[in-house]
Amino acid sequence: MDYETVIGLEVHLHLNTRTKAFCSCSTQFGNPANTQTCPVCLGFPGSLPVYNRAALDSGIKVGLALGCAIQGFTKFDRKNYFYPDLPKDYQISQYDLPLAREGYIDIELENGSPKRIGIIRVHMEEDAGKLIHESGESLVDYNRTGVPLLEIVSHPDMSSPEEAYKYLVNLKAVLSYLDVSDCDMEKGSLRCDANISIRKFGEKILGTKSELKNMNSFKAVKDALEYEVKRQSAVLDEGGKIIQETRLWDEKLMQSVSMRTKEGAHDYRYFPEPDLAPFIIDKAKIDEIRASIPELPRVKLARFMKDFSLLESDALILVDSKKDAEFSEACINNYSGKDKKSVANWLIGPLLSEANNRNCAISELNISPGGLCELISFVDSGKISNLTAKAVLKDMIDSGKPADAIIAEKNLAQVSDEASLNAHIEEVIKNNAPTVENYKAGKVNVIMFLVGQVMKRSAGKANPKMVQDLLKRRLS
Repeated sequence: MDYETVIGLEVHLHLNTRTKAFCSCSTQFGNPANTQTCPVCLGFPGSLPVYNRAALDSGIKVGLALGCAIQGFTKFDRKNYFYPDLPKDYQISQYDLPLAREGYIDIELENGSPKRIGIIRVHMEEDAGKLIHESGESLVDYNRTGVPLLEIVSHPDMSSPEEAYKYLVNLKAVLSYLDVSDCDMEKGSLRCDANISIRKFGEKILGTKSELKNMNSFKAVKDALEYEVKRQSAVLDEGGKIIQETRLWDEKLMQSVSMRTKEGAHDYRYFPEPDLAPFIIDKAKIDEIRASIPELPRVKLARFMKDFSLLESDALILVDSKKDAEFSEACINNYSGKDKKSVANWLIGPLLSEANNRNCAISELNISPGGLCELISFVDSGKISNLTAKAVLKDMIDSGKPADAIIAEKNLAQVSDEASLNAHIEEVIKNNAPTVENYKAGKVNVIMFLVGQVMKRSAGKANPKMVQDLLKRRLS
């Protein structure tokens, strides 16, 4: 039987503050285990939390960028549960009065039509520690305990694993542009839990959901959801019932495994955090943070397409990250030629190829916008060929030298002297009589073979456009 899939996602985002949510311990990643703790984040009796103002500002910025309404009155709550990596036996979180409500992320479906995915809430909380299982033992590192988190909870608006994947990609792009997190899933800075259920087409009531955890990439989220659709469908087809539970994704086995039955809100015994006063966020503060939000990916995409006459597929590459977008725009604005598209072609062609070969972003390559534009200008003026320019680009990145120095040092300047070119042309005509006869007989495409022979004789330095023009004149 065919079923309708219903998916909602909960994204946890580490904020890149220097200190933790409620104490002055460092949030730096990668330090020795249990070296970044204090009585506050370990929950010692008598210790009192004080919330990090920078984390609050980042939370407001995220809420605004996602189109949410920021709550003028908000508070923290205690979420009570026992787990080895939670030293206080409770987490400071938010329950009924979250920081922000009702936002959205827009995605594009496979048929090209847009779809809006609603966001229920963005709330502030603290992270737990990290359990490390090795050699038959379980160890705990509390360095991560108390790191400020935002939880971004979507509506169950996604109808397929592919839509969930696109939601995550678009959400990460927005968060990256805000500079509030490094969004590094390998470090645990961005984590995702997925709630998925299925129901018969036409039914209005949601099916019983499973929560999926332990997914360390967007691809893993997509794979886990695809598996869960098949698993739940098989259970219902066999007359069984779906159990509300939390399941872990095993990437090696490519299957989900049951972890525990899923808790409800009442199991956590939420109550207002007694050691933190409620927050009143005034409009002036919200307006101040709103003014600091940069141009976001979808707006920048539309502007690049309009201002620089780019195809959407090309513009998408350039706005993939904020740094790449800023670098690309600086290159395009630095270019003095008429056709801005030629700079974009270099960015998504040779530059992107070099970046991929070096496993970095185009903005991280050892070349400045001015340096790239100078190189392109040498191609435009005919000083060097396009092929030579690509070799020069590699040398520029490796050595840090400017294009003109490399061209002079390696004697790469293109030959545009008619006398020199005509000498090569006469030799090529003499040595390729059958091809010349074919050209004269009307097979005009063979001229490119003759151009290639001239380029070979000149060691690639001949101006190919001039060679082609001179050949046509000579053979006419």
